[in-house]
Amino acid sequence: MASKLLTSLQVSLQKLEQIIAFTFFRRFPPDAYCLAGINIDNRPAPSNVAKSKFSLKDLIGDGLLWAVPKNRRTIERRLKRKYGSPEYVVKILKPKNHLRICGKCGHYYEVGVLCPHCYSKVLEETKAIQDRIQADLNLEPVEKDVVVLYENEKIDPNSEEFYKNKRIVEMKKPRPSWFSKNLLQKTTQAPATTSDVKPTQLG
Repeated sequence: MASKLLTSLQVSLQKLEQIIAFTFFRRFPPDAYCLAGINIDNRPAPSNVAKSKFSLKDLIGDGLLWAVPKNRRTIERRLKRKYGSPEYVVKILKPKNHLRICGKCGHYYEVGVLCPHCYSKVLEETKAIQDRIQADLNLEPVEKDVVVLYENEKIDPNSEEFYKNKRIVEMKKPRPSWFSKNLLQKTTQAPATTSDVKPTQLG
């Protein structure tokens, strides 16, 4: 009876060593972990223990606690964490003080951000120009600049140099009042000639 108990304990310890080696070192060292005082070479494992399927749950049981929540938070607890609770702390919603009124459309927008209502009109006009360019150029690669002309707009003969080597796309509608011609023209200012200076070079 004592020999069977000792053999069962020996097999359990061997399998525990294999589990530890696999968990921390991701490998199964054959002779890396040996218990002192137990001769495992001369004692063959009994047939009933060797054939039985080993289970980690049988060896450890409920001894390990994993760091995961067992239950989901209820809606009440989530709202209390977000807005507070009258019994403990009430998180009052703070009003926004960085809202401004657009001078063109009258809609509200945040400081430092373009007016969403005005920008939506820009997106629509840009999409219409892109569709017109795609229809006129037939999906050819655009290696030249494109000039957009609306209704009742003609090429100025005094500025033929501006339209030289450029593709002209005509829009079949009048130009919007907010869409200026200067938006499509490149700047006439000369590029900056200054260079970055290190703080050590200022003196």
